[in-house]
Amino acid sequence: MSDLTFTLMVATIKIFGMISIVMGLATLLTWVERKQSAIMQDRLGANRADIFGLRVIGLFHPIADAVKMLTKEDYIPPFANKVIHMLAPAMTFVPVMLVFAAIPFGPPIEVGGRIITMQIANINVGLLYVLGFGGIAVYGAVLGGWGSNNKYALLGGIRASAQMISYEVCLGLSLIGCVMVYETLDLGKMIIAQGGTWWGWIPRWGIFLQPLGALLFIPAAIAENKRIPFDVPEAESEIIGYFTEYSGLKAGLFMMTEFIEMLLVSILFSVIFLGGWQVPWLMWDGFHWPWGGTLELGKWIVVGLQVGSLFFKTFVMIYLFTLIRWTLPRFRYDQVMKLGWVYLLPLSMINLVLTGVVMVLVGN
Repeated sequence: MSDLTFTLMVATIKIFGMISIVMGLATLLTWVERKQSAIMQDRLGANRADIFGLRVIGLFHPIADAVKMLTKEDYIPPFANKVIHMLAPAMTFVPVMLVFAAIPFGPPIEVGGRIITMQIANINVGLLYVLGFGGIAVYGAVLGGWGSNNKYALLGGIRASAQMISYEVCLGLSLIGCVMVYETLDLGKMIIAQGGTWWGWIPRWGIFLQPLGALLFIPAAIAENKRIPFDVPEAESEIIGYFTEYSGLKAGLFMMTEFIEMLLVSILFSVIFLGGWQVPWLMWDGFHWPWGGTLELGKWIVVGLQVGSLFFKTFVMIYLFTLIRWTLPRFRYDQVMKLGWVYLLPLSMINLVLTGVVMVLVGN
């Protein structure tokens, strides 16, 4: 097999694998959202959809949702801009999916004498790429509200743009400290830099190097995702949101994008602050315990543990974001703006100054 054929085959497998994993997990998150809220509120939750009487703790509800969206009328208001109304959901969905191309899902592996990275695009400015395409997604919400020619939808779109401008600044600044410490924008190199331990016990993860940056990243990421308590662009009790005039598959695409964004910010936090696919005390040949002794493992078992580690950390962050979503009430619009500009922005700048001072005093 020629190098070109092999490269094309690997790229195809990576792309279809990434799309399948992301869409599958996003679909599952629609069930997780309902079930976790039910557990927190002491009720049964999603358990009505069944196939031949089998309910399987509500796992058929995502299938029922898909059937409903496929069969529901796809209505375009006569007063709307039809072209923009149709393109807006795709402008929200596509940039978020493109971001996953830069995410390293595991360490490089050797297959047939060739090194394969578990990453669609090995971009040396991966973090900049993620922030760039992640910020584009808000255009879909803005244009969806504007193209609907509905005052309430337009108000939701304006709120989404104002919130993005406010929290995108804090989100970027919260990550600059990690860039200063790791001295790279490459997400793969950031994960490698988090390997090893301090004094044989503490993993060299970003959350220990940048604790304030990690704390600032979480509210900024939730605000970027437009989820409670930062869901003022939707605010069902006030304006319904930028998707007021959407139904059928287009409304479903807006909904799925929200869950995909939650998956994205969870996996991004895991990569930058929780060591990505790094497992404490796990080397290429197995575990090296800090109290002495080793546990030798095969190459593919090590790779499986590392990939599983990234997904485990991502699921923990998803649980945290869902917990926040069903615990805190929605902030008022003025409170959202004040939190971003008056509190989070100065704190993120203070974090950069402290990081610079510590790096000068302590060095590498």
